[in-house]
Amino acid sequence: MRMTCLTAALWLVASSVCVGQPESPAGPAGLCEKEAKEGFVCLFDGKTLDGWQGAVDGHVVEKGVLVCTKHGGGNLFTKKEYGDFIFRFEYKLEPGGNNGVGIRAPLEGTPAFTAIEIQILDNAAPEWKELDPVQLNGTVYGVVAAKQGHEKPPGQWNAMEIMAKGPHVKVTLNDTVIVDADLRKAKPTPIRGDDIEGLRREKGYIGFCGHGHRVEFRDIRIKDLRDRPEKPRR
Repeated sequence: MRMTCLTAALWLVASSVCVGQPESPAGPAGLCEKEAKEGFVCLFDGKTLDGWQGAVDGHVVEKGVLVCTKHGGGNLFTKKEYGDFIFRFEYKLEPGGNNGVGIRAPLEGTPAFTAIEIQILDNAAPEWKELDPVQLNGTVYGVVAAKQGHEKPPGQWNAMEIMAKGPHVKVTLNDTVIVDADLRKAKPTPIRGDDIEGLRREKGYIGFCGHGHRVEFRDIRIKDLRDRPEKPRR
């Protein structure tokens, strides 16, 4: 069976390897013991879409993996709202794949405009070669460009962490911080328009934003920083 929990070192919090399998003592769907003690919980049980709402018909579970289908997609949201959090997951694209993570989103509308969306994209695909830097993989869509060149090619798993704490948003991809931004200082581009309402939202749902491309997700977990505030460093 595959190792599903990332090394804690990947997330810059430890140097030991945490190994979890869907039915192992380490925890369900990739949640390792260390993460559990830190307050992380799994959002996907590897078997069902329990805990999710929205475009459930556009998503399926295949061999423990959450799949946004080619002929489905849509916005698949958590049933719980989150404000400040650390959200971790792995994703795998097919060539040309396009998806995103909406955070602090309302259930209605397009998260890229009504909330904050972190782009998930196969940058190398010919159909995306004309995109603006604020539309590429890992960006805060239409607002903050991400450092490029740290994504793995289609067919390989990528590890992403999104930390949101007040106006501070940080995105880590495969052990590299690619966005570290204060949204109070960010200025939407013409792609997003003049509307900044979504950037000011303090709480909402987290969702995968499918656009009719097959994209796979696994090891989906979150730490709610408002429920369990981080201890101050000494």
